[in-house]
Amino acid sequence: MKLYTYFRSSAAYRVRIAANLKGVAYEPEFIHLAKGKHNEPAYKEVNPAGLVPCIIEDGQLLTQSLAIIEYLDETHPAVPLLPRDPWERARVRALSMLIACEIHPINNLRVLKFLTGPMKHTDEERDTWYRHWVEDGLAKFEAMLADGKTGKFCHGDTPTMADACLVPQVANGKRFNCNYDHVPNVVRIFEECNKLDAFKKAAPPNQPDAE
Repeated sequence: MKLYTYFRSSAAYRVRIAANLKGVAYEPEFIHLAKGKHNEPAYKEVNPAGLVPCIIEDGQLLTQSLAIIEYLDETHPAVPLLPRDPWERARVRALSMLIACEIHPINNLRVLKFLTGPMKHTDEERDTWYRHWVEDGLAKFEAMLADGKTGKFCHGDTPTMADACLVPQVANGKRFNCNYDHVPNVVRIFEECNKLDAFKKAAPPNQPDAE
């Protein structure tokens, strides 16, 4: 399996965590987003959407981090990242989507560049935007964790897709000095996850393309 990745991409970080948890080997192909490599014709030939992550396996292309994680879960079921019970499975998906669909899209690199480029906002205004939406979104995530299903991790006592989504978001927020005083369970789970080798190995500073 070839994984197109960028060390600082939250979405690629999710997939690296999932692959590591499952022990799935992959060949990394580094796409430097900050240098615009995702917009170059060579990469567009691979992935017309020009986004990371994506994987190629058996000659087939798959995009979108949650789709990739669910594909890995179905093809390598020995270490499940989604529970078998339909209700619990839906809960893990809901937590994952709060990160991947509510918080991340309005704070990813292309949005931040648009704010300081065509929209002509200052770096300070951009960072205020970022912090607001991350802190607000994680407050909602914290509230969801209070439903009695949370354990050592987001769902029970083993990592799931929700943890693979949460850790990159919290880590990226730290780069922008987000305040996490209002989300103690989020912080606790983040710290618990980062005790595991699968999360440590996936972390941005530990990637070959890290700057």
